[in-house]
Amino acid sequence: MRLIDENGTQVGIIGIREALALAEERGYDLVEVAPNAVPPVCRLLDYGKFRYEQSQKEREARRNQKQADLKQIRLMPKTAEHDITTKANQAKKFLLQGDKVKFNVRFRGREMAHPDIGRKMLEDIAEQLRDIAVVEQKPLLEGRVLSLLLAPNPKVLKAAQQAQKEKARLARTQGLAEERPASTALPEAEEELDEETDLQEEELDDEDDLQDEMLDDEELEVDDFDDEDDQDLRPRARK
Repeated sequence: MRLIDENGTQVGIIGIREALALAEERGYDLVEVAPNAVPPVCRLLDYGKFRYEQSQKEREARRNQKQADLKQIRLMPKTAEHDITTKANQAKKFLLQGDKVKFNVRFRGREMAHPDIGRKMLEDIAEQLRDIAVVEQKPLLEGRVLSLLLAPNPKVLKAAQQAQKEKARLARTQGLAEERPASTALPEAEEELDEETDLQEEELDDEDDLQDEMLDDEELEVDDFDDEDDQDLRPRARK
């Protein structure tokens, strides 16, 4: 077999036992990646991590892939030409979004005697939309309903999927942009809190200074009182 190591470097053509021993020595799994090659190609990798990454890629691809919806448009054999054009333009919008469109012409009473009118109507619609749509089901009469199924052609479908991916990307970008202001609001709040704390500390310092001054005044009064006491306690001169 041809062996590729965990870094993507070709080790060369070696035997199965040597490859297994090397895989066990390095702590990786030996996985056959190209069984039909001559000789078969194997690789050293963490198989659990590899499967997890593959599942994440598949999930992301399914998320970005637009699921085609089936839009139905009703017609009557007596539908006016202007209304047919309007409904064809409506179907065009659906097709450009990647959806399938089913036209249903419903017959009532004696209208069933002229199904060719509805068939001609559906063929004209298919001709109007042939640049962006392909016919998946030709006009088919089921009971009293004549149906035509159109699907977007590969080019239109690819463009619709690309637009869907771009829309999802913009949505993710916008979501991240909306989260950023919330994270930047915290420093501002902390800054306001710091300013408020500084202000409170300044007020406390002013109060402490005021208390110190009051204490100094009290000490001064005490000193004055002590001086007066000392004077009272001094022996008076005898007359």
